[in-house]
Amino acid sequence: MKYDQYGQAYTDSNELCNLLYRNPQLDISLFQVEDSIEYNRSVAELHAELDLLGSYHKIDMSIEEFDRVLQSNWRMPKEYKELDIAVYVLGLCREDHELQRVGEELLLYQERDLFNLLRYLKYLVDTLRKHNVVWGVGRGSSVASYVLFLLGVHKIDSLYYDLSIDEFLK
Repeated sequence: MKYDQYGQAYTDSNELCNLLYRNPQLDISLFQVEDSIEYNRSVAELHAELDLLGSYHKIDMSIEEFDRVLQSNWRMPKEYKELDIAVYVLGLCREDHELQRVGEELLLYQERDLFNLLRYLKYLVDTLRKHNVVWGVGRGSSVASYVLFLLGVHKIDSLYYDLSIDEFLK
């Protein structure tokens, strides 16, 4: 498996054949393949009921432009896209010191244009809860964020443990 500068995974037909020898049940339709045209044409000509290979397409834009495109296309329901995440998180606060910390953090998230990320995390946590999926207690520096704690991303109360948000949003 190879990865391009945009993080797209792709392979060639020889590598895919080797993968199929090791796992004949492999769903080849999930792969992007550099040289898929010949295989796909053969499947069509033989009228075979086989999955077609996805074609790998090089992206013709800068990494910065690619990132902007991805950042603008969050796959979540409309109600989450339109959620005023700042009002929502502030509404979860019970005491003044919580409001103070959340206000500070929200400014940092806003400076970094991360409100869509917070909306998506709210959607993700709600979806995990709806389907009774268990996730970890918390990892790395993200546990320093009280906002993420309030959203349910992790279970570490950064105010209780006096963790600085600077450990996460540097």
